[in-house]
Amino acid sequence: MTLLWSTSAFGQQETVRRLLAAVAARGMTVFARFDHAAAARTAGLSLRPTEVVVFGDPHAGTPLMQAAPTLALELPLRILVLERDDGTTTLVAEDPAAAAARHGTPTALAPVLARMTTVIEAVMADAGESARLDGSK
Repeated sequence: MTLLWSTSAFGQQETVRRLLAAVAARGMTVFARFDHAAAARTAGLSLRPTEVVVFGDPHAGTPLMQAAPTLALELPLRILVLERDDGTTTLVAEDPAAAAARHGTPTALAPVLARMTTVIEAVMADAGESARLDGSK
């Protein structure tokens, strides 16, 4: 699995707020939000702030799923926003091209996947004020 990582200049809650705004500003839909820390609390457990935002645009994802139906397991796109042990906030997403390769997506759709990666990188940069975008942890 190839992951895209970005360190935010903001706290976890502000980063999520900015991520939601960046997604909306690009005309995409937020399909779901999963607050894993809140779920942990309801189970009497502790977890640092950890939220997944699921978003996308059917105009981009549908052709991919038509070509490789099992890619529906990976779509819509998702970004994890988590608070690390050192207090920094990190955004993490899977590289769409890596996910598509696992599902045998035709290479002719590589431009769609490249645009998806660009969108993920852009919303991560907007959400975190472009503190750092790299492939490291």
